[in-house]
Amino acid sequence: MRRFFAVLASTLSLAAPALADGPVVLELYTSQGCSSCPPADAILHELAGRSDVIPLALHVDYWDYIGWVDEFARPEHTTRQQDYVRVAGGNTIYTPQMVIAGETHVIGAKAMEIGAAIEYQRNRTTGATVEIERRGDQLSITGETLNALPAGTFVQLVRYTPSATVDVRRGENAGRELTYTNIVQSWDIVGEWNGAEDLAINVAVSGSDPIAVIVQEPGPGSIIASAVLR
Repeated sequence: MRRFFAVLASTLSLAAPALADGPVVLELYTSQGCSSCPPADAILHELAGRSDVIPLALHVDYWDYIGWVDEFARPEHTTRQQDYVRVAGGNTIYTPQMVIAGETHVIGAKAMEIGAAIEYQRNRTTGATVEIERRGDQLSITGETLNALPAGTFVQLVRYTPSATVDVRRGENAGRELTYTNIVQSWDIVGEWNGAEDLAINVAVSGSDPIAVIVQEPGPGSIIASAVLR
């Protein structure tokens, strides 16, 4: 286990400044009821220390039947994962799976493949930028793009809990105390953007949880811009 974390750190810790189109969005589909997921959860935790990525844990509900109900699981996370698989032409969902920038699918416990996919996405520019600023209970979202955007490109607002520890008592991980990172609590569409003019949206927000804004092509497809307030 000590060697695993040493390899993990050397593979994932070389953070560089985020590119103009924003940090790379990482979606880990995971579950407290999945015995293969803790190594992927550990990778997400390691990535959370980087400024050039937005690592997000989306807990799914399809393992709940085996004896432990994941308190963070949401059916809409399962639906989002199913939509990714449909767009990719597949027919099977699994955990742990990581979707990187909305287009690269990787087994969530394979640190080297994740690191390579992040580096690839960091070197891909989209011509779009988004910025966010919070003033009290109002969030201002602004953006610019050099290119026209596909019809149905969504502006999404994500709220997440930075960390939580769970004592799993049943299921495949029974008897383990597991810590989870960047647990998605809500993922909402707050607007559309076709790129014909600059983006300008104001959204009411509350609470102190971090905020991520993600601009994504329909499908769900490629993520073309992102910003985060941690």
